[in-house]
Amino acid sequence: MIFQKSKLLIPASLMFFILLLLSGCSAEVRSGFQATPVAYGKINQIAVVSDDDTWNSAIGDTILYYYSSAYPILPQPEPLFDLIHFTPFDLESSAVRREMRIYLVVADLSDTDSPATQMVLNDIGSEKAYQAKSDPDQSSVVIRDKWASGQMVIYQFAYSKADLIDQIIKRFPAAAKRINEFDSDKIRATVYQSGENTEESAEILAKMGAKVQVPGDYITAISNDDVIWLRKETDFLSSNLVFHKFKYTDQSQLTREGIKAVRDSIGKKYISSTLPGTYMQVNDKDLPMFTSVKTLHNRYALEARGIWEVVGDFMGGAFISYLIHDPDKPDLLFVDGFVHAPGKDKRDYMQNLEYIISTIEY
Repeated sequence: MIFQKSKLLIPASLMFFILLLLSGCSAEVRSGFQATPVAYGKINQIAVVSDDDTWNSAIGDTILYYYSSAYPILPQPEPLFDLIHFTPFDLESSAVRREMRIYLVVADLSDTDSPATQMVLNDIGSEKAYQAKSDPDQSSVVIRDKWASGQMVIYQFAYSKADLIDQIIKRFPAAAKRINEFDSDKIRATVYQSGENTEESAEILAKMGAKVQVPGDYITAISNDDVIWLRKETDFLSSNLVFHKFKYTDQSQLTREGIKAVRDSIGKKYISSTLPGTYMQVNDKDLPMFTSVKTLHNRYALEARGIWEVVGDFMGGAFISYLIHDPDKPDLLFVDGFVHAPGKDKRDYMQNLEYIISTIEY
């Protein structure tokens, strides 16, 4: 059986109206379903948004002094954060510049003609901004996903240049902590891009009594009843984790001298270069070794940061060590992370090690 297609004749004027209506609808559909960009940018990178005259003043100097201060402690100075400066006009003129991960918007609201002032007022509302005039605690606001998903915008403002400088100084510790926490997901994705080495994690639990998430690209260098040493090796990086458990005797072990002695004893016994008679030790002559008390999963931990060297060879790098104490256990857990990356910046590598260590439960 054959069906013949029927022909439907539509007047030209009606056809034009239908096409016009459909073109308008499709534009709305395209606009409504336009994909939200995903924020881009490196870990520890901040785009500072301010007017040029603000950036080139004592306000900009204050931002640089705190946010670009030295990361503790590395063989060569590296900043806590990498800063890029944009003006509000720079953002308006380029969509790509509005798609970075972290922004710090700084404005002196007493300058009503300032583009940065107008940006703050438009973004957070004049009523919210005005509260900072009588209450300095209201001089900072955080907005997420403003121009792209996975984005954080920190606004810091005041009603005079002097007050703005005071607010930048006062709020730096909280802002830095917030930025580091915001970066933690990206750090985790970097550290565990090869998955987890569950066999190594199980061995550390069995021998050291500690849970830790070992990345998949770390392999065993040494494993005995005394020490477990894990290594990640690439063409330009050696990243290392050392675990050691030993008997707790008295409080003197949980001191600067105590943690240095443990690290040096392990370095002398297990870690050397290819040259005979060489061994690793703490170098606290060229740079000091700093210690501080931390809490790691509700356990007391003494943290040490410094640089190491190999005696008898030209090798060195940065380290971070922890002595973890659980009063219900007879042993202390020593954990050490160190890198060797000649000619490379080491801040991000050390942050990766810190992240792994932060997963330890003892």
